[in-house]
Amino acid sequence: MPKAIVVGKTGGPDVLEHTDVSVAEPGEGELLVDVAAAGVNFIDTYQRGGLYPRDLPFVAGVEGAGTVAAVGKGVSGIRVGDRVAWAMVPGSYTEQAIVPASSAVPVPDEADIELAAAVLLQGLTAHYLAASVYPVRQGDIVLVHAAAGGVGLLLTQLVRSRGGRVIATASTEEKARLATEAGAETVLGYEDFAPQVREITAGEGVAAVYDGVGTTTFDGSLDSLRVRGTLALFGASSGPVDPVDPQRLNSAGSVFLTRPNLANYIATRDELEWRAGELFDALSSGDLTVHIGGKYPLAEARQAHTDLEGRKTTGKLLLQCS
Repeated sequence: MPKAIVVGKTGGPDVLEHTDVSVAEPGEGELLVDVAAAGVNFIDTYQRGGLYPRDLPFVAGVEGAGTVAAVGKGVSGIRVGDRVAWAMVPGSYTEQAIVPASSAVPVPDEADIELAAAVLLQGLTAHYLAASVYPVRQGDIVLVHAAAGGVGLLLTQLVRSRGGRVIATASTEEKARLATEAGAETVLGYEDFAPQVREITAGEGVAAVYDGVGTTTFDGSLDSLRVRGTLALFGASSGPVDPVDPQRLNSAGSVFLTRPNLANYIATRDELEWRAGELFDALSSGDLTVHIGGKYPLAEARQAHTDLEGRKTTGKLLLQCS
């Protein structure tokens, strides 16, 4: 029987159990995949802790890549032996996973399978933020929080590729170095960042703030926006933001606040293929690089979650499943 990481009750990293699971044959429209690696993401910690409720018990994880071992009825264009990657598919911390064929994207022959597992969820997130939530235009100045994190490093590169300029935040000198290498022009600490953003932009503010941190940065993010700027609150690594009085958006300069999620930005197969295709093309050309900050055996998922939540990591964390 394959091993998996199962959540039997909500709580801290200690609730993650490395145990045997049974995996059924793929049903109609499904694939059975031998998982090479699974991505570790903040959404996994939110589900484990109960912030994003799921029926218990469940296999943790929503992202991975591997080799197709069996194909269910009604699947076309994917064969046994093909390499695929996926995001937003529950149950990915496992040696074998059932994956809907509609959610699986082909991994190009030249792409490393671990890089495919590392780039998809956070890369798709960075893509929808920079290309759709606030479509960055030539010369735009934006603020990227946690720019040395998995999304932040990719987002910084994508903003630069679209002609934008990045002011970043990071908590350590090492993280600041990584953000700079990714293309950030200025890297700030988190204390009093909003006045510094105003100074850098000659009082105007930034076109957009991409904020995956949440409660500790939210007020400063609002204060950093230009008139009619956009605050994209796409995560809450420091905790969820309290309810917001809409009058605050008026006072901040008729700004826009959105709380997007990836599922709504890959709602169709065409959109998923477009975003994933652009990511793999950018990886192939060298325009996008993925920084893998840590690899853990599947059995050490607790440590991976502890490190991620402790803000001890940079880039992407992976669980090696085979």
